This record gives sequence, C-alpha cells and structure tokens, in this order.
Amino acid sequence: MRYSSREFVIAGLPIRVFGLDELSPSSASRPIAVEFILHGRMSKSEKVVPLVEATLRKAHEARESAARDLIVVTFDQRNHGGRTVDKKANLAWEQGKVDGFNERHAIDMYATQTGTASDVSFLISFLRSYLFPTDERTVDLWICAGVSLGGHATWIALKNDPRITIGVPLIGCPDYLTLISHRASKHSLPLTGPYFPSSLRSLVASQDPASAQYTSSDGALNPFLGKRIAVLSGADDALVPWSSNEQFVGALEVGPKGVKEVKVFEGVGHATPPVMLEAAADFVVRQAVLAQQRSAL
Repeated sequence: MRYSSREFVIAGLPIRVFGLDELSPSSASRPIAVEFILHGRMSKSEKVVPLVEATLRKAHEARESAARDLIVVTFDQRNHGGRTVDKKANLAWEQGKVDGFNERHAIDMYATQTGTASDVSFLISFLRSYLFPTDERTVDLWICAGVSLGGHATWIALKNDPRITIGVPLIGCPDYLTLISHRASKHSLPLTGPYFPSSLRSLVASQDPASAQYTSSDGALNPFLGKRIAVLSGADDALVPWSSNEQFVGALEVGPKGVKEVKVFEGVGHATPPVMLEAAADFVVRQAVLAQQRSAL
C-alpha cells in the first residue's frame, strides 16, 4: 500500500509529510507521533520511502489498539537532492576515482550531519503550526530515524534535543572520531590538517554524542537518559563498522525509563535489507504508536 504524501515548504526548506490523509476524523482526540526519517550520504529523501511505508503499514495494522497516530516527515539533507550546491563536498577519500578525491571529506560529512540534526530541531519547533494551524490535532511525541549519514545525524539529534525521545539509527555511528579514524587509516591519511583540522577535532570533542556523559545515571548530565533507542547495524559493514559503535552502544545508559535495543545483522554490510527496515518499523510502532509515554514538548 502506498500512503499519501504532501509537500510543505518551511522557511525555504521543502519537506514531505506522509500519512496525513490517512488520519481519521474518528481519532481526532488521539495524539500524533511525528517521525523524521533521514537518508544517507550521496542519496536523497525519496530513497527512504521503503522505510516510511514499512513503518506506516505497521502503524496502520496496530490502529485498533493504538495510543496515538503516526505521520512521517522526510527531507533532503543539506547539500543533497534538491538542496545540492557542491557535489564534490559529498564525496569521500576514495583516491583514483574519476569523480574526484574530496580532501575535506571529514569536515563536509560532520558539517552535513550536524546541520541536518539542527534542521530536525528547527522543524520540530514549527511543524505543528504548518500542519495543524487551528490546533486540529495534538503532537505529543517526536522520533528521529536515519540511514548511514542520516543515522549519524539521528544520534546528534538525540543528544541535542530533549524533545526527541525515540531514535533509530540504522548503519550510523555516534562516535565520529572513532569512525573517521578508521576511515583515515583505511586510506593511509593522517588525522591532521587539511584532512582533519585541529578546529574540527575540538568541535567533535565538545559536541559529538561520544563527548556526552552517556554512561551517567544523572539526567542532568546524560542527554540519552530515558530515551528509547534501537541501534541497527550490519555485522559486515566495512564503511561504518560495528566496531566503531560497539564501545559507545555497550556503555550507553538510558536508565530504567529508557529502552536500548541493539541488533547487529549477520551477513549484512553497509545496507538496509528488508529485515532491518522491518525491525526499525516494529520498534517505532511498539515504542510510539502503542506506548503511552510522551515526549518533552
């Protein structure tokens, strides 16, 4: 089944909202959960439609016992899709390729994922006014999921925005220094300027999810406490290896009110096969559509 989609432009940022037309007047008193689904590097928002549809299908199947309805938002990440300004900035350190070697790969990738996380928070602030200008419906829960680069951005959004209480990073990584160190080593590049300037190292050290006190049981220190997170990775992923996630995810403390589910899919590389999409959709429906817990608004 294909679900309805409508385009909105919010302060110049085009977004697509899926599932609005399926909202039933009979459930008008039911709150709504909004999920942002973010695409990967060298991709565009249309590429995550299979995950959008899998999630809305599961939500539709659960509607009889649902605590809330669900809609999904997609948009092109910065410098991707319809927002592309500089194609080379999306390239990596793949030397010898015809389309070029991007010396600034580490800088460009971190700037993009950080900017996209900011876009998600910006949209959370304004989306209700655009979708429900006469307060027809109430939004009480915010979710972020993303693939690869979108998974990196999902971790940043989870860390930075207390309103986002459910996150599903697919083949993403919360520890940029570990990830980019692996990638630099693979290409025999030093983690110094111009590839990894000291200013970027300082920024990552102070702003990255791995810089947070993510093992603490103190809610004033740990931004992940109480959040519900599903980490989905491929065991054979060579681009974003599970080893780059393992230490952080293993030590991550979400507390008694939080949820941490980790699935590392055997035989899966840097890809999101249907079984992974189904796992992502299932987690969102269990934790958002069927659960009573709300986000901080």
